[in-house]
Amino acid sequence: MAGLYAWFVETTNEYLPEVIASIPQPRREANELSARRIVLHSLLFLATIATTTLTGAAWPLLGEASSILGVYKTIITSATAGDFGPLLPGIAFSFTLLIILAAHEFGHYFACRYYGIRATLPFVIPAPPIPLTPFGTFGAVIRIKEPITTRRALFDIGIAGPLAGFALALPASIIGLLIAHGVTPPAAGAEGTLSYNDPLLFIIIQKLLGLPKWIDWNPIYWAAWATLLVTALNLFPVGQLDGGHVVYAIFGPTMHKWISRLTFLAVATLAVVSFVLYRSPIWFLWTVVLLFLLRVGHPPTFTNEPLGKGRIALAAAAAIAFILAFMPFPITIS
Repeated sequence: MAGLYAWFVETTNEYLPEVIASIPQPRREANELSARRIVLHSLLFLATIATTTLTGAAWPLLGEASSILGVYKTIITSATAGDFGPLLPGIAFSFTLLIILAAHEFGHYFACRYYGIRATLPFVIPAPPIPLTPFGTFGAVIRIKEPITTRRALFDIGIAGPLAGFALALPASIIGLLIAHGVTPPAAGAEGTLSYNDPLLFIIIQKLLGLPKWIDWNPIYWAAWATLLVTALNLFPVGQLDGGHVVYAIFGPTMHKWISRLTFLAVATLAVVSFVLYRSPIWFLWTVVLLFLLRVGHPPTFTNEPLGKGRIALAAAAAIAFILAFMPFPITIS
């Protein structure tokens, strides 16, 4: 019996590599672009430039027109007459927003390229302009087309996007706050006042530079605010969000599952508190997203190699970025 086993092992070691090599492999079109894909990316990008520019141009005019249609009529009429002044805030907003979103997604993309993992270029997703959405875009995504098999690759791909996006959102935040004009705070007890509250990063910058707490809208500020919100949401340690990838790579599947569940419960609690205190439904929407991610789960990796001190330091940096970007009550209604 032992001789038969030895013969089997020897034969397998000799011929198995040849058998595997003879199996047809899928064509590795890893990051090559077809003409159809180029057209799709281009159309989505151009549409998003249009919707974000219109949104950014509309924001400063909201108080000057009797209706939102009047706002867009002013923008279009001025542009057709050769006056592009009303469009300039929209251009600044669109440029800043899309550059930061692109940095986030290309962080993921180039990390995939480094590990030889097939991934698409970023898809930028347009959204209806204000009043239907506040930013004119649903963000950007890439599609990773094959499994991530090692924890190091999973960690690097997951963390590259948020850190790249935050690296550009930081100077945008400083510029946006520096050029902002101070305004009189709303009267105490005023009913129906909609407020967009600032992340900790903005508060620290305002304190360090002696800037006013209550400021008027400007396009750079708004783009930085939006992208910090996106960064914080992506860093939630749930499912296949960027933060979920990082937690899975560090702690493994069991801890990832429990951290995801505890985070979901915390967000669900925050949703109730936010609605009771400020009539804001935003966290209910995110709770639904997190519930879906919990049901989908996280695909396994197949190696458990140590991440090393450098990656742990990057994880700490991502945790700090999350704390600085997170807003417990981003939108409140008095």
